[in-house]
Amino acid sequence: MKNFKTFVAALALTVSTALAAAEMPKELNITYVKSPFNLQNIVMKERKLLEESFGKEGVKVNWYVINSGAQQAQALASGSLDTSAVMNTASLLMAAANGVDLRVVTGVAHPNSIFAIVGKPGEHLKIADLKGKTVVGPKGTVLHQLLVAALKSEGMSITDVNFVSMDPASALSAILSGKADAGLLAANLIIKAKASGAEVITTAEGLVKPNLVMVAREGFVKDYPEAATLLVKTQRDTLAWIKANKEEALKIGAKEQGISLEDAAKLYDWSNFYDTLTEDDIAGMEADQAFLRENGMMEKSVEVKTLVAPSALQ
Repeated sequence: MKNFKTFVAALALTVSTALAAAEMPKELNITYVKSPFNLQNIVMKERKLLEESFGKEGVKVNWYVINSGAQQAQALASGSLDTSAVMNTASLLMAAANGVDLRVVTGVAHPNSIFAIVGKPGEHLKIADLKGKTVVGPKGTVLHQLLVAALKSEGMSITDVNFVSMDPASALSAILSGKADAGLLAANLIIKAKASGAEVITTAEGLVKPNLVMVAREGFVKDYPEAATLLVKTQRDTLAWIKANKEEALKIGAKEQGISLEDAAKLYDWSNFYDTLTEDDIAGMEADQAFLRENGMMEKSVEVKTLVAPSALQ
């Protein structure tokens, strides 16, 4: 009898240990995306805040530089990535429409002024002047959405311009060299373009409402709810630290972005950082989906509310 009780106790301990271990993954795979000015992500990595939070649980943190929303979605779909620290909701919606199971776990920023269409130096272009012109920038992003919205505001469509897909840094080089008439730029690239004599044709203000969020694959949220909760807490604690230590945070951001402290402060003001989503954010995603569908950027609709995890609203 004693041996049986000992066996049962040992078995219970083994099962308990296994269940406890299952509550946390062995590794956390997350993106590092410092552009346009993702200060939470920059500060969290620089100060090793995730490593501190998850290290206590025996979880190794792996960072991956993946700037493209489409590539982030592919990595999340394959399971090689657990969470994207920053993804715009346009990319999220398009990924979800393609069958990628993602969940918004917390908010990041409402950067209405940080995305823009910029004309090449020496030109004074308006949106209407873009007809027949070469416009360069990243396809399938909020910048692409901005271009479509801007053209639509003047009765045009994407077919009225020669749109060439490329990353924002390459787009800046293209307009500064005169190889393109206009480029889709963000954050410090807008500042650099203006310093070189380029003019902003329009920002996202009044055209689209960019929303940057932190997303995770559904399997991660479902299988490791405690890890997902800890991830959100660390992200939000980082934002709280930034607000309480703004000058130090700006120095970290300026150094990582290779910009002046003055420019970092400007980008901070443009970013409108936040964490908890509201019904307005969900309504904004609904409006984005309608726009993306109407303009052929999404093949089918998704149930927007199902893409938002409860943690994002609390």
